[in-house]
Amino acid sequence: MSLPRRMEPEWLDQLPADDPRAMRSRRDLMRVNALMRNAHSMANALRKYGTDLRPQTLADLGCGDGRFMLGVARHLAPYWPNVTVFLLDRQNVVSSATRDAFAALRWRVETICEDVFSFFSDVHSERVDVVTCNLFLHHLTELQLRRLLAVAAERASLFVACEPRRAKFVVRISRLLWAVGCNDVSVHDAVASARAGFTDQELSALWPGGDQWQSHEYAAAMFTHCFAARRPVPQREG
Repeated sequence: MSLPRRMEPEWLDQLPADDPRAMRSRRDLMRVNALMRNAHSMANALRKYGTDLRPQTLADLGCGDGRFMLGVARHLAPYWPNVTVFLLDRQNVVSSATRDAFAALRWRVETICEDVFSFFSDVHSERVDVVTCNLFLHHLTELQLRRLLAVAAERASLFVACEPRRAKFVVRISRLLWAVGCNDVSVHDAVASARAGFTDQELSALWPGGDQWQSHEYAAAMFTHCFAARRPVPQREG
């Protein structure tokens, strides 16, 4: 029997950006992402499903401090040069060092501090080629997911998400993250994330593109659930 999806508030979302426990938890997230191998999974999906895509713009939803997308950019920069990346989050905690590291890759950064739905209502989203999100969609209800995926399908040519894999063993392992140095906020939120994650073809069922899109949904590594949707490239005549 599959584990029912269950959502509950995550502590990091409720703490001020400068709270010491929040700052520690953001550092923990780098360790968690490394354990999940999410940067590797995200970069692989972007290259695989964006093979012939040369994007000029990429929007990363719920970017946190931006270091996750920086890790992805390091994989992609040789193949996708001169990308403008919109780092979108409700809190602006992207450091100058992270900005400089993007610049060294010849990727331009714009930080946007607003709600995702506000972002897709403004002029920035009119020029987005790729939309990504890491450990973000599980925060949304089904109604919110349908709304977000619908507007992303209107704007972008490629959408890729890495989310928690919803399974009992992932919940159990999440409770043990204290053993690798994660604080109480990180452990609580990891368990909550695993319960709110995705499995099977749940996100594909919510994607609104129909035959105009090619969608792929699969488990990556042990703890990650990936979803990718690509608008097919029109075939050239003769």
